[in-house]
Amino acid sequence: MNTVNTMNTMNTLPTPQALARAVADWLTDHCRDVLTRQDRFTIALSGGSTPQALHQLLAGPDYHDRIDWTKWHVFFGDERFVPLADERSNATMARGTLLNHVPIPAGQIHIMQTENTTPDQSMADYSAVLHRYFGGSETTFDAVLLGLGDDGHTLSLFPGTDVIYEQTDWTRAFWLESQQMYRLTLTAPVVNRAAAVAFLVAGENKKRALHEVLHGDYQPDVYPAQIIKPTTGQLLWFVDETAQ
Repeated sequence: MNTVNTMNTMNTLPTPQALARAVADWLTDHCRDVLTRQDRFTIALSGGSTPQALHQLLAGPDYHDRIDWTKWHVFFGDERFVPLADERSNATMARGTLLNHVPIPAGQIHIMQTENTTPDQSMADYSAVLHRYFGGSETTFDAVLLGLGDDGHTLSLFPGTDVIYEQTDWTRAFWLESQQMYRLTLTAPVVNRAAAVAFLVAGENKKRALHEVLHGDYQPDVYPAQIIKPTTGQLLWFVDETAQ
């Protein structure tokens, strides 16, 4: 482990499996620490393929009983505006790999609604939930898990999209022309107020984006992950060797 700056910690692991275990260890310890000071643990989950190994570890025998799942309050960083039956749904992935296997009360799992609503209404409703939880607090989530796309995006903050620069709203819905679909996302203002933000990055295809995000010129329009800079919280990177 080496410190990039006072609030930015890099953890390099030999394999994606080791990465998942390192995140599971960190998350377990972080959750335990948070729960010594308060009676809930709020977390925003990431979509994509990298978190699936983490989810399966957390739900498995090595970690399941080390976590007080009844105190977890779960949110999502972003979502595709597709039905829950669609295999591209982040909520459905999280349910299949984690949420259906641990005893989190159903009322503490907050998915981004994609059925019987519109994209804009879904995000207005989600924003209302977030403000009920965090509106009067200095910090928002206790933990946010993020991925990094090979194009430098994170959440649904894609290169060249206006949502990257959102300064006020905590959620946004927008049409992503390149994917021909609506995307739903948290924005930088709510994520940057989190107590801890952890990026999970695995795969050689992430190498260029990771280098530019960490060491390149500040160009969030090109590498949107650069916009994620916690104001007072901790920023951690969990990276496998092929992405370095």
